Amino acid sequence: MNPPGLARRALAHRSFLIGGVLTLLLLLAASLSLVWTPWSPYEVDMAIKLQAPDGQHWLGTDPFGRDVASLLLVGARNSILVGLIAVSIGLAVGTALGLLAAARGGWLEELIMRLADFTFAFPAILSAIMLTAVFGAGIVNAIIAIGIFNIPTFARITRASARSIWAREYVLAARACGKGPWRITLDHVLPNMLSVLIVQATIQFALAILAEAALSYLGLGTQPPQPSWGRMLAEAQTLLFQAPLLAVFPGLAIALAVLGLNLLGDGLRDVLDPRLARKR
Repeated sequence: MNPPGLARRALAHRSFLIGGVLTLLLLLAASLSLVWTPWSPYEVDMAIKLQAPDGQHWLGTDPFGRDVASLLLVGARNSILVGLIAVSIGLAVGTALGLLAAARGGWLEELIMRLADFTFAFPAILSAIMLTAVFGAGIVNAIIAIGIFNIPTFARITRASARSIWAREYVLAARACGKGPWRITLDHVLPNMLSVLIVQATIQFALAILAEAALSYLGLGTQPPQPSWGRMLAEAQTLLFQAPLLAVFPGLAIALAVLGLNLLGDGLRDVLDPRLARKR
């Protein structure tokens, strides 16, 4: 693939550009929180609780007197951490299972696909509830639950893409030259499906952030005192008429993060496969 042509398509693709900008802002916010926040997100000052936005507290304060802007910045970092680890779990395990299913076929492929179908019956929230009942609520259990839910998605996509590649002429030629299934998988199958995995990982990243927010909203995800966008929404729901902005800011942050990653994934799909862009 010609890199200049790829760059040209990326710069001309509106969804890719908008999604890239929103995703970059999310990453910048998370990176900034590592070195600086306007106030300490853990500092409680009941004397200034529910303060409206002003020059000192740009987005106001929450029911505990904590700075909302600081909570949003650190919440972005936690959302990215959960999403990154959970998607990495799903990508690593799911891709390996999908490649194994496509390479071996037969009863092993059928077993892996039926296990994937079974796992789909337990969405991330339900899995987190079960893990919480056994091990207690926490960010680690939330990551495990979201990661497990991502495994069958990557397994099915990998298996479908790998099977189509196994039928290509260059793979048949490699088999005729005496290459084994694992050598063909590593040399030909996996490199030719990386673009598909990258696009799907971007989309799953957005879903992981949304799932983390939902779990934290239910009290099953990130635990106090660590800031979380979902828990900020949960704390703001009883104050919608008294301080509606407390729900607006974290809700807007979640919406923009998910929108940006989805647009980025949609744009990447078109940029990496120009045939899809021509069909639109």
